[in-house]
Amino acid sequence: MSTYEIIFKLTLACILGGVIGLERESLNRPAGFRTYTLVCVGSALAMIVSLDMYYQYHHTVVADPARIAAQVVSGIGFLGAGTIMKEGSTVRGLTTAAGLWGVACIGLAVGAGMYVPAVVTSVLILFVLVYFVKFEEQVTGSRLFKGLVLVMDDVPGQVGIIGSLLGDMGVLIKNISLDRLEDGLLEVVLLVRLTPEIGIEDVIKRLSGAKGIHSIDRLS
Repeated sequence: MSTYEIIFKLTLACILGGVIGLERESLNRPAGFRTYTLVCVGSALAMIVSLDMYYQYHHTVVADPARIAAQVVSGIGFLGAGTIMKEGSTVRGLTTAAGLWGVACIGLAVGAGMYVPAVVTSVLILFVLVYFVKFEEQVTGSRLFKGLVLVMDDVPGQVGIIGSLLGDMGVLIKNISLDRLEDGLLEVVLLVRLTPEIGIEDVIKRLSGAKGIHSIDRLS
């Protein structure tokens, strides 16, 4: 394997992992641009090393060209587990963890020289992350509970205001958890039950106009 080929593989892995990581970064997920890029590049390097060692020593010893690379698939589970958080009855980070596993597989494909499958998989993963949210919303409608993360001022009565606004819309709060942040801010994780007439976008729009709300994000 030539030096130029190795550089090309690592660069392509960096680009593919970075593009997918940007989508996660834009949603403030636990693992974003740098994490996805590093995972993809590292996986590509693991495959490159596996193949290079096989080419060097397969004449003298019985070598498995996938032995080192195979550990990436299982090892990435530890990193993915770190992005999954359970808050009450709500679990966050599963999509991000699955994305990390997918990016690791993309890196392995690039390292093995399977450029077309790697690029196609990257495009499909991006399509799923960006567009399947809307598709899922159309299919499931209001039958499922929806999760929201709100960052608001940590002042008395602020949570009550949110509860009143949701009550006026007929939206029920199934579960709520609070976490105090720095700079006098409060993170509130809500699990709400929508009505047939009210969608999650309607709820976000209504809450966005409330005083003291700094940001609202949907759980995925």
